Amino acid sequence: QVQLVESGGGLVQAGGSLRLSCAASGRTSRTYARGWFRQAPGKEREFVAAINWSGGSTYYADSVKGRFTISRDNAKNTVYLQMNSLKPEDTAVYYCAARMGSYYNTVARDYDYWGQGTQVTVSS
Repeated sequence: QVQLVESGGGLVQAGGSLRLSCAASGRTSRTYARGWFRQAPGKEREFVAAINWSGGSTYYADSVKGRFTISRDNAKNTVYLQMNSLKPEDTAVYYCAARMGSYYNTVARDYDYWGQGTQVTVSS
């Protein structure tokens, strides 16, 4: 089992920045790809960004490309999501996820572990 805990959410004005963190504990000796997803009220959970085990490959949703950056520090079992130039439409609960294996996926059901989520609110 792996436990994931997100932090760093909050309220920010449009154009501002936030950095989310997701710390893993438990069976972290295995290899995991990591991803970030988000869910706005009344909408389905959607893919945001993902990173492979080594950190050498990343992938982003078109809606955040060029504004968000995913990274990881395997020594700390932590993945980050740097969010710049935030827009009101980025408002959502952000979830981090872990998928066993080296390579990521953009499909939520293919992830094995999930955090509890952290709220990000962007005001206009």
